[in-house]
Amino acid sequence: MMQPLVLHGGLLLALPLCLTLDFDWTKDHGGSFYYGTFPAGFSWGVGSSAYQTEGAWNQDGKGLSIWDVFTHKKGKVFLNETGDSSCESYYKFKEDIALLKELKVNHYRFSISWPRIIPTGIKAEQVNDKGIDYYNELINTLQESQILPIVTLYHWDLPQVLQNKYGGWQNSSMINFFNDYANLCFEKFGDRVKHWITFNNPWSIAVDGYEVGQHAPGLKLNGIGGYRAAHNIIKAHATAWHTYDRLWRSRQKGMVGISITSEWGDPVDITSQKDIEAAERYIQFNLGWFANPIFNGDYPQVMKDCIGRKSSQQGLGNSRLPAFTPQEKHFIKGTADFFGLGHFTTRYITHKNYHYSKGPNYHTDRDLVELVDPQWPDPGSEWLYSVPWGFRRILNFIKSRYGNPRIYVTENGVSEKWQCTELCDKWRIQYMNNYVNEILKAVKDGAQVKGYTSWSLLDNFEWDEGYSERFGLYYIDFKSKHKRRYPKASVQYYRKMISSNGFPNQREIDNWLRKAAETCSTTNALLAADPLINHMEMVTEIVVPTVCTLCILLSAILLMFLLRRK
Repeated sequence: MMQPLVLHGGLLLALPLCLTLDFDWTKDHGGSFYYGTFPAGFSWGVGSSAYQTEGAWNQDGKGLSIWDVFTHKKGKVFLNETGDSSCESYYKFKEDIALLKELKVNHYRFSISWPRIIPTGIKAEQVNDKGIDYYNELINTLQESQILPIVTLYHWDLPQVLQNKYGGWQNSSMINFFNDYANLCFEKFGDRVKHWITFNNPWSIAVDGYEVGQHAPGLKLNGIGGYRAAHNIIKAHATAWHTYDRLWRSRQKGMVGISITSEWGDPVDITSQKDIEAAERYIQFNLGWFANPIFNGDYPQVMKDCIGRKSSQQGLGNSRLPAFTPQEKHFIKGTADFFGLGHFTTRYITHKNYHYSKGPNYHTDRDLVELVDPQWPDPGSEWLYSVPWGFRRILNFIKSRYGNPRIYVTENGVSEKWQCTELCDKWRIQYMNNYVNEILKAVKDGAQVKGYTSWSLLDNFEWDEGYSERFGLYYIDFKSKHKRRYPKASVQYYRKMISSNGFPNQREIDNWLRKAAETCSTTNALLAADPLINHMEMVTEIVVPTVCTLCILLSAILLMFLLRRK
């Protein structure tokens, strides 16, 4: 039995669709757990982003970002929460690096805040030395700890000035502004950073930010805004790649890629050609929208056909999907040294026609409906179901469609959406165990997966969901002053997986589970004592100084009284 999740859709209107035969949509996705280890040199890590963790939103010369402004508007975020202080990682990054050492990770993926180092977003106007100093110290400390930095240049925090003056990613001026910013980062940090990611999840930047308005900057430009933003983002990525290739690669010996986040979509009925074609459209309107221009030179043909046909039916002279010139196609193709993939969940897909009279809309352009199986595990987030087999499927799809590129899994994890505190996160361990095992199977299939990044190191600010969704391996009480980090059971489990470089045997894994359960029981006891600790800190920091001040004041009054009597 299937049930609809969010009924998004798109219209194809009897377009012929040429499906390549290099990916088998009818192949069974079952299979038992696979015991084995990853190839030598496989890199294990965790991730974070600037706005979600740093805090210090208006400190040390940092400019406003679109998320600073968006979250300060009432009704945009759950409970009107903001990332103003978040995890305070701007001040506590050394503590965070100690956690990385505890995990024994090989790499740490973080992002640079564009407005922290260029407050207005325009390099020619101002560069903030304090922002440069902060990231230098972070990178140096990682290097001293023998942890590889993987740096994202844009994790959604566009300088607000660029949004106000130019309309943000709707304007092609962003391409050169972003290139100047990227070039500054290559100059200041590239001697130590060898893995660069230009954009994180460009689909969400375009659709959530400029199509439906769910994310900053909150624009609702249906059927136009998302496509226009994506067009400029793809060209900005390619321009930054060429800048690195031309000016820095020979000296710094690094790599530049992009992180594309996509769910997998499987046909509801594998005997139905319409459902198979709908699943293909789903993938191409998500993954292919960005991967196809960068790896193959142009938008997926099915996107061009669908959007072009609907635009014509609306009476438009041109497609709502912008077109690349022949020169731009050549310039963009091949501008990724690796394929960064973020993946969390899967959908079943079935065909459904949406008439163009419904209005221009990214979702109705696709001609499909997304479904979920009610038996799929659901930890509480309305969009994230645990469907491990989809991971192997999407990795093999990338292998077959994009020339078997070097792949880094840049984001993968699961949240909980519970109000209570739960450090014994068995569901996260199960999710991680099964999803990483599917990566191992894909490696066995021949996919060149070189690394895995668990999302995320810490519980952090989850965009429009505020602090209600927790992805972290470490728990943070965001209401407490000092934002202490408490390890969940998954920390112990992930550390064992890293040290074993995979899954040696059933007995080892059972032992990991026992150790994880023991660890979280101890940590739960520490967390239970946290209110008492906070109370004692309040006594130390507020009550004691207040009492001392009163004593001094009373002593002064008594002394004055004695002197007057004398």
